[in-house]
Amino acid sequence: METATTDDRPAARVVCVDDRSRVLLMRWHDPLAGRTFWEPPGGGIEPGESPLQAARRELWEETGLPGEAVQDRWVPVHRDFHWLGRHYVKTERFYLARFGVAPPVASAELTEEESGALLGLAWHEISALSALPEPLDPLELPEIIDRLLATAP
Repeated sequence: METATTDDRPAARVVCVDDRSRVLLMRWHDPLAGRTFWEPPGGGIEPGESPLQAARRELWEETGLPGEAVQDRWVPVHRDFHWLGRHYVKTERFYLARFGVAPPVASAELTEEESGALLGLAWHEISALSALPEPLDPLELPEIIDRLLATAP
Protein backbone atom coordinates (compact mmCIF):
# COMPACT_ATOMS: atom_id res chain seq x y z
CA MET A 1 0.00 0.00 0.00
CA GLU A 2 1.34 3.40 -0.94
CA THR A 3 2.07 5.90 1.78
CA ALA A 4 0.22 9.20 1.59
CA THR A 5 3.35 11.29 2.08
CA THR A 6 5.91 12.28 -0.47
CA ASP A 7 9.65 11.80 -0.06
CA ASP A 8 12.15 14.36 -1.30
CA ARG A 9 15.37 12.64 -0.14
CA PRO A 10 18.19 14.10 -2.25
CA ALA A 11 19.56 11.76 -4.90
CA ALA A 12 22.00 11.73 -7.80
CA ARG A 13 22.09 9.62 -10.97
CA VAL A 14 24.80 8.81 -13.52
CA VAL A 15 24.32 8.70 -17.28
CA CYS A 16 27.07 6.37 -18.53
CA VAL A 17 27.77 6.74 -22.25
CA ASP A 18 30.27 4.73 -24.30
CA ASP A 19 32.05 5.64 -27.53
CA ARG A 20 29.42 3.76 -29.59
CA SER A 21 26.59 6.04 -28.34
CA ARG A 22 25.21 3.51 -25.90
CA VAL A 23 23.90 4.28 -22.44
CA LEU A 24 23.96 2.00 -19.42
CA LEU A 25 20.56 1.40 -17.86
CA MET A 26 19.28 -0.65 -14.96
CA ARG A 27 16.07 -2.67 -15.31
CA TRP A 28 13.97 -2.51 -12.15
CA HIS A 29 10.72 -4.16 -11.10
CA ASP A 30 8.51 -2.59 -8.43
CA PRO A 31 6.46 -5.53 -7.10
CA LEU A 32 4.05 -3.26 -5.23
CA ALA A 33 3.09 -1.33 -8.36
CA GLY A 34 3.67 -4.26 -10.73
CA ARG A 35 5.79 -1.94 -12.87
CA THR A 36 9.07 -2.66 -14.69
CA PHE A 37 11.21 0.19 -16.04
CA TRP A 38 14.73 1.27 -17.05
CA GLU A 39 16.72 4.08 -15.42
CA PRO A 40 20.32 5.23 -15.02
CA PRO A 41 22.24 4.09 -11.94
CA GLY A 42 22.04 6.28 -8.89
CA GLY A 43 20.39 6.78 -5.56
CA GLY A 44 20.18 8.68 -2.33
CA ILE A 45 22.75 11.10 -1.02
CA GLU A 46 23.98 10.06 2.42
CA PRO A 47 24.42 12.64 5.24
CA GLY A 48 27.74 14.48 4.85
CA GLU A 49 28.12 13.38 1.23
CA SER A 50 28.17 15.77 -1.72
CA PRO A 51 25.96 14.98 -4.73
CA LEU A 52 29.08 14.16 -6.79
CA GLN A 53 30.41 11.83 -4.08
CA ALA A 54 27.02 10.11 -3.94
CA ALA A 55 26.91 9.70 -7.73
CA ARG A 56 30.37 8.13 -7.70
CA ARG A 57 29.53 5.80 -4.80
CA GLU A 58 26.20 4.75 -6.31
CA LEU A 59 27.81 4.06 -9.69
CA TRP A 60 30.30 1.66 -8.10
CA GLU A 61 27.72 0.00 -5.82
CA GLU A 62 25.15 -0.59 -8.54
CA THR A 63 27.38 -1.35 -11.55
CA GLY A 64 30.92 -2.10 -10.34
CA LEU A 65 32.19 0.71 -12.60
CA PRO A 66 34.79 3.13 -11.20
CA GLY A 67 33.23 6.15 -9.53
CA GLU A 68 36.12 8.30 -10.76
CA ALA A 69 34.57 8.10 -14.24
CA VAL A 70 31.77 10.42 -13.12
CA GLN A 71 32.50 13.93 -14.36
CA ASP A 72 31.71 17.02 -12.34
CA ARG A 73 29.05 18.11 -14.87
CA TRP A 74 25.36 17.63 -14.33
CA VAL A 75 21.88 18.77 -15.26
CA PRO A 76 18.94 19.12 -12.87
CA VAL A 77 16.04 16.75 -13.54
CA HIS A 78 12.63 17.04 -11.91
CA ARG A 79 11.37 13.63 -10.78
CA ASP A 80 7.86 12.61 -9.73
CA PHE A 81 7.62 8.83 -9.36
CA HIS A 82 6.44 5.96 -7.17
CA TRP A 83 8.77 3.29 -5.82
CA LEU A 84 7.94 0.49 -3.38
CA GLY A 85 4.89 2.24 -2.00
CA ARG A 86 6.36 5.73 -1.66
CA HIS A 87 5.75 8.79 -3.78
CA TYR A 88 8.94 10.74 -4.56
CA VAL A 89 8.93 14.35 -5.74
CA LYS A 90 12.34 15.94 -6.11
CA THR A 91 14.97 17.40 -8.37
CA GLU A 92 17.94 15.09 -8.91
CA ARG A 93 21.35 15.82 -10.39
CA PHE A 94 22.09 13.65 -13.43
CA TYR A 95 25.86 13.40 -13.92
CA LEU A 96 27.79 12.23 -16.98
CA ALA A 97 30.34 9.40 -17.12
CA ARG A 98 32.14 8.61 -20.40
CA PHE A 99 33.67 5.26 -21.32
CA GLY A 100 35.57 4.09 -24.41
CA VAL A 101 34.49 0.52 -25.04
CA ALA A 102 31.51 -0.32 -22.84
CA PRO A 103 32.99 -2.09 -19.83
CA PRO A 104 31.30 -5.14 -18.34
CA VAL A 105 29.02 -4.36 -15.44
CA ALA A 106 28.00 -6.25 -12.33
CA SER A 107 26.45 -4.89 -9.19
CA ALA A 108 29.01 -4.66 -6.42
CA GLU A 109 27.08 -3.77 -3.29
CA LEU A 110 23.27 -3.67 -3.41
CA THR A 111 20.89 -3.26 -0.52
CA GLU A 112 18.43 -6.08 0.15
CA GLU A 113 15.67 -3.93 -1.34
CA GLU A 114 17.70 -3.31 -4.50
CA SER A 115 18.71 -6.97 -4.86
CA GLY A 116 15.05 -8.00 -4.84
CA ALA A 117 14.03 -5.41 -7.43
CA LEU A 118 16.95 -5.32 -9.90
CA LEU A 119 16.32 -7.42 -13.01
CA GLY A 120 19.57 -6.54 -14.78
CA LEU A 121 21.89 -3.98 -16.33
CA ALA A 122 22.48 -3.42 -20.04
CA TRP A 123 24.05 -1.02 -22.52
CA HIS A 124 21.48 0.34 -25.02
CA GLU A 125 21.85 2.39 -28.20
CA ILE A 126 20.71 5.91 -27.34
CA SER A 127 18.89 6.13 -30.68
CA ALA A 128 16.86 2.99 -29.82
CA LEU A 129 15.70 3.85 -26.30
CA SER A 130 12.11 4.35 -27.44
CA ALA A 131 12.05 0.71 -28.61
CA LEU A 132 12.70 -0.76 -25.15
CA PRO A 133 9.90 -3.10 -24.02
CA GLU A 134 9.46 -1.21 -20.73
CA PRO A 135 9.36 2.54 -20.15
CA LEU A 136 12.28 4.79 -19.31
CA ASP A 137 12.26 6.62 -16.03
CA PRO A 138 12.39 9.51 -16.49
CA LEU A 139 10.58 9.44 -19.82
CA GLU A 140 12.63 12.38 -21.08
CA LEU A 141 15.94 10.50 -20.63
CA PRO A 142 16.99 10.90 -24.31
CA GLU A 143 16.71 14.69 -23.95
CA ILE A 144 18.64 14.57 -20.66
CA ILE A 145 21.41 12.61 -22.40
CA ASP A 146 21.50 15.20 -25.20
CA ARG A 147 21.80 18.02 -22.65
CA LEU A 148 24.65 16.27 -20.83
CA LEU A 149 26.53 15.47 -24.02
CA ALA A 150 26.10 19.06 -25.23
CA THR A 151 27.95 20.29 -22.13
CA ALA A 152 30.79 17.74 -22.45
CA PRO A 153 34.14 18.74 -23.95
